[in-house]
Amino acid sequence: MKNAGMMLVLGLVGVLSTGLLLSGCKQAPELTKANALALIQAKYDQMPAAGVAIAVDEKGLKQGVSAKYWDRSKVFVNRFWGDFPLTPEGKKVLKLADGGDTIKWRPENAGDKNYSVVVTSVAANHLKVQDLQDVQDEVLPGVDTAKGVDFIEAQNLDGLPSALQGIATNPINKLTTKRHADFALDNGVWKLHSTE
Repeated sequence: MKNAGMMLVLGLVGVLSTGLLLSGCKQAPELTKANALALIQAKYDQMPAAGVAIAVDEKGLKQGVSAKYWDRSKVFVNRFWGDFPLTPEGKKVLKLADGGDTIKWRPENAGDKNYSVVVTSVAANHLKVQDLQDVQDEVLPGVDTAKGVDFIEAQNLDGLPSALQGIATNPINKLTTKRHADFALDNGVWKLHSTE
């Protein structure tokens, strides 16, 4: 009976000391979706602002003529090639990948619907973070406490004239990319570990 009483006392001491130890440990702060979004967006905002690369297909070529960004100056014998010099208005809002001032439209044949050229907006912006999913626990090599989240990285069309935004939103352009971000708890503070 004396041993049973001693075992009971030792058991209670063990339970109490475990409770004290656990209550003395600090719990990791919560990483909310809003906090995760702010950390990712801060990374993008620290990167140099850049123009938006816009693929111009046949539809976009016509939209650019209507917007007076370029004119057709030369039609070739095959009747589907053409040269489209940038207008003064076009030079204000975009630049060509080759650094020139004339779009050289050279599809393979008259029915080639896949041909496009790339122009870049003069307006420079930072990428935007959108559509964050729920934050999940993760395991990262070399990191004790980690979380991860899927999100959408989107091109920022702010500052682009509406006609150029219209060309950018044609189906040929990919303005969003699905990404994943990893976070690590470092000295009680969540930090962005990596994005992929």
